Amino acid sequence: MGLVFLIAGAVLFTASVPLFLYSRRATTLRLQATVLLSAGMLGLVTGWLLTEPGANRGEALKTGGLAAGAVVALYALWLNDRRRRWDEAKLEHDRERVSDERFARAVELLGAEADQVRVGAMHALAGLARVEERYVQTVLEILCSYLRRPFDYPAGDPHERVVRTTAQRLIRDLLPKADDPAARTYHLDLTGAELAYFDISERVIGTLTMRSAKLHESNSLWGCQIRGSAWFTGADSPGILHAHDTAFQKKAWFSGFTATGPVRLARSTFAGPVKTAGAQVSECDVDLHGLATVG
Repeated sequence: MGLVFLIAGAVLFTASVPLFLYSRRATTLRLQATVLLSAGMLGLVTGWLLTEPGANRGEALKTGGLAAGAVVALYALWLNDRRRRWDEAKLEHDRERVSDERFARAVELLGAEADQVRVGAMHALAGLARVEERYVQTVLEILCSYLRRPFDYPAGDPHERVVRTTAQRLIRDLLPKADDPAARTYHLDLTGAELAYFDISERVIGTLTMRSAKLHESNSLWGCQIRGSAWFTGADSPGILHAHDTAFQKKAWFSGFTATGPVRLARSTFAGPVKTAGAQVSECDVDLHGLATVG
């Protein structure tokens, strides 16, 4: 009797193998393979125990049944885990879809006429970026793009100036702090932007592009780690530029940079080449031209 069980179990166990190999393509095959494997384990364990001298048939069948039940239980656990992972993936997909819809709606509201609506849209974008890191660089680009819009400072609409001030403050809030050892780098493109009281001091920045920007009143970059290149080509600073204790880790291009107001660069370091061709600085606590390593 034990030999019969062993043979039957071996046949069923062997038959389950090819079904498992193809079960990734069809759930019904996986179920059939599990049933065959369970029956095979019943036959193998029962037959093996019955080959022992003086074996108790009831105990052998009971033990074989436990082995078969264990296979079914493992399959049930696997199904439950698969269903859980599928549900989690669906929830993640739904969450991303809702976030994308919020993002699209906030971007759309940036074109609203009412300044308070635009301010609210900017806060919505920044809030989304704080929750989901994948949005940070995109939101920074949108805020920088808003600041690149034409604006006549200081004669421009004071309500629009409030919106622009909000954009500047949110950029600062989204940039990682310089004392964060795990800080990621994000890039800022402020080409042609009209900035006043723009403060991103003690922040980590990737590439900083301020080509042809106009820096009014007082603007602060002090204590920054600029890990990418810094481009001030053709920028104009009629106000005060605070850039002391700043680490310029790659290129620092000041070609055509004009500053009729003071430029503070004390204790700043330049690890890469500096270019100052055509730069005109009326007051600086560092010899900017003396830093030049490229024409």
